[in-house]
Amino acid sequence: MSLVLRNLQCVVPIRRVPLRKKIEILRSVLGVQKFDLGVICVDNKHIQHINRIYRKKNVPTDVLSFPFHEKLKAGDIPQPDFPDDYNLGDIFLGVEYIFQQCKENEEDYYDILTVTVTHGLCHLLGFTHDTEANWLKMFQKEKQILDELNQHMGTRLQPLSRGLF
Repeated sequence: MSLVLRNLQCVVPIRRVPLRKKIEILRSVLGVQKFDLGVICVDNKHIQHINRIYRKKNVPTDVLSFPFHEKLKAGDIPQPDFPDDYNLGDIFLGVEYIFQQCKENEEDYYDILTVTVTHGLCHLLGFTHDTEANWLKMFQKEKQILDELNQHMGTRLQPLSRGLF
């Protein structure tokens, strides 16, 4: 199904073709390529607005995920009854925030975008990091996904959630 990759900001450059390629590989690794997915790139102002509305946190952040199937157990693939339900949800990337963090930490911006999308996809599939046990499950899933992507792309990406608990 479709992958919609929208860039709604003009603060930070986005090379959409390589990012799209990596997202397609991630979807294949997860076995969710027949599901629709939206990835929306926004600036600090917009991600902060969304974060304030939905999480009551008035700060910019790197990623917010909005799953279409809200009751999934961690790692379950949705089992839609209707064709219109073949949708994973939407991932909002705070690309300005990510870019700033990459500059501070001397990390590759495009690598971290990919890792952040991986994190967002895990959230769409029911993973959370609200407890240490849940964090460990999510970390292991991210690591497995990124290890497979690394084999395809010759990269050495590591999970975003390594310090989240």
